[in-house]
Amino acid sequence: MRPFRIEIPDADLEDLRQRLAAVRWPAELPGVGWHRGVPLDYLIELVEYWKDGFDWRAAERRLNQYPQFLTEIDGTQVHFVHVRSKEASARPIIFTHGWPGSFVEFVDLIGPLTDPVAHGGTPADAFHVVVPSIPGYAFSGPTNDTGWDTRRVARAWAELMRRLGYHDYLAQGGDWGSPLSLELGLAAPDEVAGVHVNMLATFPPEDPSLFVDLPEADLARLSFAAQFEQDGAGWRKIQSTRPQTLAYALTDSPVGQLAWVVEKFKEWTDSGKSPEDAVDRDAILTNVSIYWFTATAGPSAQLYYESNRLDADFVRTWAGPWPLAMPVAVALFPADAVRPVRRFAERILPTLHRWTEFDRGGHFAALEQPRLLVDDVRAFARSLPR
Repeated sequence: MRPFRIEIPDADLEDLRQRLAAVRWPAELPGVGWHRGVPLDYLIELVEYWKDGFDWRAAERRLNQYPQFLTEIDGTQVHFVHVRSKEASARPIIFTHGWPGSFVEFVDLIGPLTDPVAHGGTPADAFHVVVPSIPGYAFSGPTNDTGWDTRRVARAWAELMRRLGYHDYLAQGGDWGSPLSLELGLAAPDEVAGVHVNMLATFPPEDPSLFVDLPEADLARLSFAAQFEQDGAGWRKIQSTRPQTLAYALTDSPVGQLAWVVEKFKEWTDSGKSPEDAVDRDAILTNVSIYWFTATAGPSAQLYYESNRLDADFVRTWAGPWPLAMPVAVALFPADAVRPVRRFAERILPTLHRWTEFDRGGHFAALEQPRLLVDDVRAFARSLPR
């Protein structure tokens, strides 16, 4: 393991500015808003801010406040943040991001978790925090070979935690972080003490009796899922089948990369007219900038091809079943793109221990509602034996 600092060259910043200045804009049908993708007027304004208003160096300094490291696991470079608490009784926890997120999602959680006394908690609420970048993402990319599916990543996480000397820890994640945390529980059942996810996929079962007397809220979730599969799954289809073709466009055009990501920050968050209603603009651009500077649009999409390409892969990857030995907690944020049904969840998660439904927040819970997520993780941890 070796220390790492983010140091994007000045030449890369100037290249980005020049590309943003030379963008070639497409036409747009009048009055369509967000229904057919990112609106032209919104993206023009956001690109201008990225070019002339956003301060990457300030974002870089903020990220470099946290200890970061690189190590090689199973033939690929793994980047991770590792912050130890000063509390002797702190419990380790590993957070895993998803797409189109990155490790930067969790930086606002590090202080409250490692130093709970300063953030409204008690010493018993303390954690040692580990936040890796998935192979192919950010500074863990690109990978050197094929085969990096969710199970292989989970095995790498188990090895990472062993190298750090952690043998009794929690796993947390949303989006890809959800199946990766659950797979980690399967890969290291004697070391993972509990799994907390803020996204869970529950597919309708074949048994018709399980649909009897479903609450209206669950019926609405099923209806939303059917509509989402028809209208909102385009990104998944192409990243699961032709990630390399997509990579050319997104690696060559920062505006294309921005649009590809910011669309999801609008559609999957608890937002109104724009993504910034839910997530700070600079946080969004920090995340997008990392994709751009590391050229990981293509490498990050490879996880979809490895784990999502066929229907059978898709179902197994996201909906288990998960015969875990340790307790599992599910936190449901209402504007998420994935909205589970508890009755179905109990079939695939025999160790379901905690189920929390919030009245606000969406897919990027750590960015949208960090306090709610921290409090739920704390409560789950308190309920587990030490």
